[in-house]
Amino acid sequence: MRLRAERVVVRYPGSSVPALDDVSMDVPPGSLYAVLGPNGSGKSSLMRALLGLRRIEGRVLIDERPVGSWDRRELARAVGAVTQSESISFPLTTRELVAMGRYPYLGPLEREGEDDRAAIERALTACDLVGLAGRDVTTLSGGEFQRARLARALAQEPRALVLDEPTASLDVGHEMTILELLRSSADSGMTVLLITHGLDMAARFADRMLLLSRGRVAAEGSPAEVVREETLRAVYGWPLAVHQDPTTGAPRVTPLGSR
Repeated sequence: MRLRAERVVVRYPGSSVPALDDVSMDVPPGSLYAVLGPNGSGKSSLMRALLGLRRIEGRVLIDERPVGSWDRRELARAVGAVTQSESISFPLTTRELVAMGRYPYLGPLEREGEDDRAAIERALTACDLVGLAGRDVTTLSGGEFQRARLARALAQEPRALVLDEPTASLDVGHEMTILELLRSSADSGMTVLLITHGLDMAARFADRMLLLSRGRVAAEGSPAEVVREETLRAVYGWPLAVHQDPTTGAPRVTPLGSR
């Protein structure tokens, strides 16, 4: 599944400056594409535009179809999404939350079938949640809840995943597990768009990267083309050094002192 944005502009009421200004991107099928940038650079606005949740100027295409032409149920089967934040205010177990990913396939009051149960179990296993399946989600830690939300998206069995900071609040072990899962999903044909602040991890796992600054494209390309000292210093406003990781070969970023 291909995701494409063409000269997208997003404006919010009361703001004289667009949240996104002339942003274009092309995410090929079966790739892991990372979107990065400082706070307020437009990353979450781009996600909402891609999902058809924000009025835009320009075009967003999903499999060469304008996002507005997709039926919402049809889109939910094709694209799984994990937003930056979410709150649950009613009793719900972890398994019940993950099972919500099967809603696009079920009719009103229709019970889970064998395929639904299998998809839910695979998602719970992939996100290391089997032991927490019966827990009330309000008792989960921030990292556990984040993994449950990702598992819900995986239970949809989508052809594309769009994720906003999916490894936030995760310890290093679970962060690596999720990133390796996303990488293997892309290698198996799923299209993955990952919004993240993690420059090093994005450079290690992504095929291509988009760097936003104040709503505009600052750089786009392979990790080696985007993760450059002069580019990152200009975007983040902080001195830093870039070197090649001797183990992975990916660019690594080291923030320096302000003096």
